[in-house]
Amino acid sequence: MSRPTGRPATGATTPATALRAPAPGWATEADVVVVGSGVAGLTVALRCAAAGAKVTVVTKARLDDGSTRWAQGGIAAALGEGDTPGQHLDDTLVAGAGLCDERAVRTLVTEGPGAVRRLIATGARFDADEDTGEILLTREGGHHRSRIAHAGGDATGAEISRALVAAVRAAGIDTVENALVLDLLKDGSGRAAGVTLHVMGEGRRDGVGAVRADAVVLATGGMGQIFSATTNPAVSTGDGVALALRAGAEVSDLEFVQFHPTVLWLGPEAQGQQPLVSEAVRGEGAHLVDADGVRFMRGRHELAELAPRDIVAKAIMRRMRERGAEHMYLDARHFGAPMWERRFPTILAACRAHGIDPVTEPIPVAPAAHYASGGVRTDLRGRTTVPGLYACGEVACTGVHGANRLASNSLLEGLVFAERIAEDITEDITGGPRPAGAAGPAAGPGPAPARPAAGRPGAGPGGPPLLASEARYQIQHIMTHGAGVLRSAESLARAADRLDQVQDEAVAELRRDGKTAEPGVGTWEATNLHLVARVLVAAALRREETRGCHWREDRPERDDAAWRRHLLVTLRPDGALDVRSTDSEAFPPPTTTPRPETESRP
Repeated sequence: MSRPTGRPATGATTPATALRAPAPGWATEADVVVVGSGVAGLTVALRCAAAGAKVTVVTKARLDDGSTRWAQGGIAAALGEGDTPGQHLDDTLVAGAGLCDERAVRTLVTEGPGAVRRLIATGARFDADEDTGEILLTREGGHHRSRIAHAGGDATGAEISRALVAAVRAAGIDTVENALVLDLLKDGSGRAAGVTLHVMGEGRRDGVGAVRADAVVLATGGMGQIFSATTNPAVSTGDGVALALRAGAEVSDLEFVQFHPTVLWLGPEAQGQQPLVSEAVRGEGAHLVDADGVRFMRGRHELAELAPRDIVAKAIMRRMRERGAEHMYLDARHFGAPMWERRFPTILAACRAHGIDPVTEPIPVAPAAHYASGGVRTDLRGRTTVPGLYACGEVACTGVHGANRLASNSLLEGLVFAERIAEDITEDITGGPRPAGAAGPAAGPGPAPARPAAGRPGAGPGGPPLLASEARYQIQHIMTHGAGVLRSAESLARAADRLDQVQDEAVAELRRDGKTAEPGVGTWEATNLHLVARVLVAAALRREETRGCHWREDRPERDDAAWRRHLLVTLRPDGALDVRSTDSEAFPPPTTTPRPETESRP
């Protein structure tokens, strides 16, 4: 690969909004820099390296410490007898509550089976029938077919991570572990040209440095740490979304945060990462019950406990309010010890570690923040609105998930769109031109004219002040109580005001004392969380309806006439937010009619 023409990548993106950080003290070069080491990031890295590109993988902790390894349930694909991509498409569109981009979904379900087989060829081992060798498949919420492939019973993510990490190491791909990405570098034409990052103790790569590259791929995972209780690991602080915003990229649908219905309830004061009780437990026949043993999902949906996650989460919250309870129960005592030990060993161990034995007692559960259906807006090749910057996995908004992700589609999305990104990046290696820009994920007209900016400006040309590490907990409290499962105009407005206060206090200190919080991992993470929280609240305030996993108590009905559209957010140089919506005609009613523009590969 040759570096694009233009000024060398020496400056960080948009100085007015860039994170305050020391100048890079070291630098390295690559053709492609991949930020993140989950299923999406490592798949991009492997495919690009196989095509001859020089790849550097940057990851916040160790290679196998991302969100992928925590995925319990499995990966969804039409692999079973009688199942088809069309049926998978239908289930995905229903779960997405009218906001899926059908082109993206059709790409996912048609290319998904082949992507899973290539993952198996890479070394991933899924649970299989001892006699036939066929992959064992199960059901999860929203699926009308058994199409969830799993590994180690309930350790699918760990197995996928193991296989990909081993493949990356075997390929000799350059990796930088324990590194927090800071900001995007751009060349003179405005194209992405690398990233700045901070490495925590890596010898010659220590402190703030830079990786200069022709293509930058964000695969940084989610942002669940903006809430007090989440299934996400501690590293999920929205760094990729924040970087993209500061770089001038569009983000979309950030109001749609999925709260997993069945997270192990550890008490009202529990904070941070909470143990997940996989949807696959319900897929195998567990029942949701209240304290009296009543199965309250019966009659609420045709699939009962296997309804889409937003429906189950809302039903649990309603039942909790009706009963004045802090949690509900998941009853799988009828599984018996052998099945628990064989099929769900990870969940069994987690429950027992907290003094609960699911073999003999129901499991206390409550919803907790789980997955961001929105993110950095991309097209079908993972290109963002900043040339040279790509995004895939949970950090991206491809249009697949709409208003609510269908269970176990996330690992598949990471695989499919990572392969597409790698193909796009490496086209010039095989002689084809690489496009210089990107379109958004949806067909049809472009965005409507911008509305007035949301939120307050930042600190001006010097860049916004860093927030103290302790602000992380303020932000989590604000978001949990103002923008959690239950939202309203009042709670969201209160959250917006309190988030402004957090920033105003930091700005006031800077102006009064001429200083800000010292640059460091804690302050950078808190500042990223604050920016992502502001975007989520602004979008949730604008969307005056209930749809998918966005539940407005003051607007309880879905409103297709006014709100069958996506909200796009960008960050102004002064730190204010522009929130605008796409034209509703860009998102026609879902159909199952094939579209000629959809590309399909074996």
